[in-house]
Amino acid sequence: MTRFPLTGRYSGLCVLLTLFWLSGQSLPVRAEKIYSPVPLILNKEINDTLTDKDIPTGEGGFARDYTVDVDKDDQVAIDLKSENFDGVLILLADDGSTVAENDDGPDGGTNALLFARITESGKYIIRVRAFGETGGGKFTLKLTRLRAVEGKN
Repeated sequence: MTRFPLTGRYSGLCVLLTLFWLSGQSLPVRAEKIYSPVPLILNKEINDTLTDKDIPTGEGGFARDYTVDVDKDDQVAIDLKSENFDGVLILLADDGSTVAENDDGPDGGTNALLFARITESGKYIIRVRAFGETGGGKFTLKLTRLRAVEGKN
């Protein structure tokens, strides 16, 4: 087997890495922002802000994620209102598949209103994003569990 001697600028780096390895120390690493969706409470409206520090969508805009636990056969309404951007709502299953999506509410404006029937109990992600490159800004978000009225036919 042929060995190649370590010479030049790489020899110092190899020695440094070997010393770290032998000492059991780890090399310093710069921490990155960790993906951490915000828990959303049923029937409670939240106020938040969509910024360029949120998740890049790949379409020029940004998104912010929220998690919620819902039960099989729940019917939910998700309401997104903003005067700062054209809002889009996406409901994602735990595996990342899209359950439902809505761009515009029934008023024809730029707010979004999404209705969905849940087919499996579990954790779901509600993604708030701006349509295209419409920016960001302040918004309100509310998830409501819809219940049938007892005794009504």
